Amino acid sequence: MIENTLTYAIRKRLNFDATAHGFRTTASTILNETGFRVDVIERQLAHRDRNKVRAAYNQSQYLAERTQMMQWYSDYLDGLKTGADVVPIKKAI
Repeated sequence: MIENTLTYAIRKRLNFDATAHGFRTTASTILNETGFRVDVIERQLAHRDRNKVRAAYNQSQYLAERTQMMQWYSDYLDGLKTGADVVPIKKAI
């Protein structure tokens, strides 16, 4: 499935002005700001290591950490949906 399929579904079926890549960007930002390890986040996003030597030797999938991280993220999103304490960001003047 290509990204445009997901974006189409988000926009047309859910009537929400967003893109699939935007959801990935949001997740990456929140997970990085929360303190999860960069290697774990990047592997979850299916990104390859830019350092070719490191990429050749490090074949770790970080499955246990990714599972914990995604459970945390799921709980975080559920909290937003049910009215967790969210601080609004005000537009700069």
